[in-house]
Amino acid sequence: MNRFDLTGKNAIITGGNKGLGRGMTEALCEAGARVAIIASSESVFAVAEDLKNKGYDVYAVRGDLSDRAGIPITFEKAVQTLGGRLDILVNNAGIQRRNKCEDFTLEDWDSVINVNLNAVFQMCQLAGRKMLAQGKGKIINVASMLSFFGGYTVPAYAASKGGVAQLTKALTNEWASRGININAIAPGYMDTEMNVKLVQDEKRNAEILARIPKGRWGTAEDVKGIVVFLASNASDYVSGAIIPVDGGYLSK
Repeated sequence: MNRFDLTGKNAIITGGNKGLGRGMTEALCEAGARVAIIASSESVFAVAEDLKNKGYDVYAVRGDLSDRAGIPITFEKAVQTLGGRLDILVNNAGIQRRNKCEDFTLEDWDSVINVNLNAVFQMCQLAGRKMLAQGKGKIINVASMLSFFGGYTVPAYAASKGGVAQLTKALTNEWASRGININAIAPGYMDTEMNVKLVQDEKRNAEILARIPKGRWGTAEDVKGIVVFLASNASDYVSGAIIPVDGGYLSK
């Protein structure tokens, strides 16, 4: 089991203060990693404090991932809180906007693409430069079921998550031979704040549940194992993979 041990490893996770990100943060801590959480909300400090009180080595860094010019500053601040070395990056932060395609505004399009795709590339590039110099590192992006199909009323989100999947593969082609593993987790239908409207829509909720062989929506607990696997030495020969965590949704 020591292949899954993250003791002594330094990790940054974006959006690690709530939802699936909170579950991933907890998983990294439980496996022994020192973790810096980047988030735009003040709640990041309370989450970090809560985890510290449980005995984990966690730091909070407040930063706006929609601010291109500010991302390098936020990233470097997070790295310095970890002592200057970065072993693991989890790009989890994301936003959602819903509207019919014909009514979807360009402002909403830009907002989603900036956070869900542009910031992911920028964070990967910043982390990649450090990891290439070290000769080793793990990057874990968060894709989606909408990396595989289009969904409804979420054109920007679908485009961004399709982009995350392809970006993951592109980075792997250039960096895997140089010591960096880059993979993506594709969560299925998860009972989180982002999906409240879907859960409350009786018709869509029933349609979704009917297609999930596990018979339930996913939770933050369901992504803990996969993030530890991809962050650990157990996944050293896994790179460029888009791994569904969907209760079997794609198989039906």
